[in-house]
Amino acid sequence: MSTTTAVAPLTIQDAEFLVTEATRAAETAGVTVSVTVLDAGGHLLAFRRDDRAVLISGETSTRKAYTALQLDSATADLVDAVQPGGLFHTLPTALDRPLLFIAGGVPVRRDGRLIGAIGVGGGAPEQDHGFATAAAEALA
Repeated sequence: MSTTTAVAPLTIQDAEFLVTEATRAAETAGVTVSVTVLDAGGHLLAFRRDDRAVLISGETSTRKAYTALQLDSATADLVDAVQPGGLFHTLPTALDRPLLFIAGGVPVRRDGRLIGAIGVGGGAPEQDHGFATAAAEALA
């Protein structure tokens, strides 16, 4: 007989915490960002778009979170995989929702299991990755 250990899902409170932490990290760096948090099923739990951010940053943060969730990997780690000849070269056109392979999407885990993802858009990709990572680590 096997047993499984339940892992608490990502809650709305967790998602709001992630948004707050990523926003705080960005503001400390003087960057205005949009932040999206999805649960493990890809459902939007929390979202923040600052009117001072580039308009497309909201869509960017959502697509980064979706990509990190679907591929269970930080988007920063996937950039080379989508280049011609890369492992996922044709994947973005094979899915219903387009993926975005720019740093700033990070899976969120609890007890080693994927429970959601956070996406940050508005800064330089490396900055967005740092803000998303800082938020995910603060939740853990």
